[in-house]
Amino acid sequence: MIVLKNVSLLRGVKPVLDQASATIHPGEKVGLIGRNGAGKSSLFSLLAGRLHPDAGDVEIPPSWLQPGGMAEVAQNMPETDEPATEFVLQGDGRLMAARQALLEAEASGDGHAMAEAHAALAEAGHFDAPARAQALLLGLGFQLAQTTAPVNSFSGGWRMRLQLARALMCPARLLLLDEPTNHLDLDALVWLEGWLQRYEGTLIIISHDREFLDAITRVTLHLEDGKLTRYTGGYTAFEAMRAERLTQHQAAFEKQQERIAHLQKFIDRFKAKATKARQAQSRVKALERMEKLAPVLTASDFEFEFPAPASLPNPMLVMKDLACGYPQEGDAPLTIVRGVNRSVLPAQRIGILGANGQGKSTLVKTLAHMLQPVGGTVTEGKGLSIGYFAQQELDVLRPDEGPLAHMIRLAKQVSPQAREQELRDFLGRFRFTGDMVMQPVGQFSGGEKARLVLALVVWQRPNLLLLDEPTNHLDLTTREALSIALNEFEGTVMLVSHDRALLREVCDEFWLVTRGGVSTFDGDLDDYQRWLQEQAREVALAARAARDAEKASATQATDGTNAAGNRKDDRKAAAQARQRLAEQAKPLKAELKKVDDRLAQATREQAELTEALGSPSLSGAERAEQGKRLKALGDEIETLESRWLELTDAIEQLSV
Repeated sequence: MIVLKNVSLLRGVKPVLDQASATIHPGEKVGLIGRNGAGKSSLFSLLAGRLHPDAGDVEIPPSWLQPGGMAEVAQNMPETDEPATEFVLQGDGRLMAARQALLEAEASGDGHAMAEAHAALAEAGHFDAPARAQALLLGLGFQLAQTTAPVNSFSGGWRMRLQLARALMCPARLLLLDEPTNHLDLDALVWLEGWLQRYEGTLIIISHDREFLDAITRVTLHLEDGKLTRYTGGYTAFEAMRAERLTQHQAAFEKQQERIAHLQKFIDRFKAKATKARQAQSRVKALERMEKLAPVLTASDFEFEFPAPASLPNPMLVMKDLACGYPQEGDAPLTIVRGVNRSVLPAQRIGILGANGQGKSTLVKTLAHMLQPVGGTVTEGKGLSIGYFAQQELDVLRPDEGPLAHMIRLAKQVSPQAREQELRDFLGRFRFTGDMVMQPVGQFSGGEKARLVLALVVWQRPNLLLLDEPTNHLDLTTREALSIALNEFEGTVMLVSHDRALLREVCDEFWLVTRGGVSTFDGDLDDYQRWLQEQAREVALAARAARDAEKASATQATDGTNAAGNRKDDRKAAAQARQRLAEQAKPLKAELKKVDDRLAQATREQAELTEALGSPSLSGAERAEQGKRLKALGDEIETLESRWLELTDAIEQLSV
């Protein structure tokens, strides 16, 4: 088991743990929760041995500290041309050690050592290891063709999925996962839930996803003010028990305050009277001996609201034959989503569902004017004001400027009459106070940057909110504040998110982006999860049927049982079938060539921009603009990669 005894840990001068104690038993699945900046990641570093306590003891079973005994997701982005499957396999330390032992035994010609190495390989599951690695990759959203692609061909979000698969590949006794869902879409998240539920080791997970924690964890460890408090149950049970504990503590504190006041009143009244001096002195000693209870001093809850819109156009948006995608120099645009005929009305709450790469973000970016339509039209209602939250905005906030500078620049565009003190007060509502309003944004955490983006959106007083994964860097308190604010918002919300709690609480209808189109999804999130499972089963059945048909065809050809006339008819029918498939594949191959060309061009531009960013002659504004362009290219490359895989899969299916 893991035992922390009176552990203190400092990061600089900031106390992260202050005589904290906790016990975690083998096989327990523990949710580690606390506000952003509370020290959760530092505690992970302590458990992993990267940090050492300043005081107290940390006891971890020695076998867990051996290679392969502990696994966690590495935060560094890998730069290697190894195939994805081989990269994931290397997460299994026991398998890699057996491989190395065999190489050394073969090099030395030691037959006994070779026999032992082969036995170790068999025990480590050498023969089915590639299949297990590919199963992890497929579960996390990779396509079969991607499992052999080089690691450095993937964009940042997909590389983090590779790191997650590599950690899951390790048969570890202790698994540490820090926000594993940030780069996953909903279907990959559901798969990961199932995998972790079956995991037999000890799991400690940091997450701000309420439903994810409830589905997996049975113990909650709360880190607050340097102390660790253990609760039995998932996050929902923790909330109920903590509320009860705080209520009881506050009641005890108030009762003690009444007792203290009574004793002090007696002392003040009778301390000068000789007849009561002894009793008064007794009360003084009782007061001194009393163990003082502290009042409940929880961090204040974060709250904000979207102001009432100045107007509510009806309809807000009308999409007619809308096609969304990316322009290509000297060629027709690359279309990701097409044929969208939809209207957006006041007060609608629309959740946008679909797997990564299907075009959810491309659709939202087009509606937010970040991309131009490649076909069709979008008609906006008079007075439409869009508030757009996108993941890439977190990366293109000017890193050398503070929140106040961002607000001043925005206010000049939206409300030039705003005074600096008004802007400071507004930022204070989003927890940017004092000198923090001047602190460079580049020094902020992901959660602080997300709150700043929220503040910028709120100030614009929108009537249509387009939110693309707004919760990735937000803690649970801020997520709940966002949910409340969205429910009270009088305008329209269009939301892309893998946070099921937020989708359930905010959205009352869903659009499904899949196979190049947009349709209404008739059901709730539970129905959507069942639909995802059915789709996966259908794909598996189709693949199995294709393999069975191929085997039957080969057997029939070997037996030679068909009559000559039948063989002629069969050849003619087969030729006609091939012709039909070739006709169906022709537009797919044409689009694939466009995707290939644009992918090559975008990759070249990305490399050139990355090299240019290293130039010391760039000004802050130029660096921010190039960073914005670099992020946009990264997003486009990720979408192109997903589309490339869809097209190649479709062409392969037609070739079966």
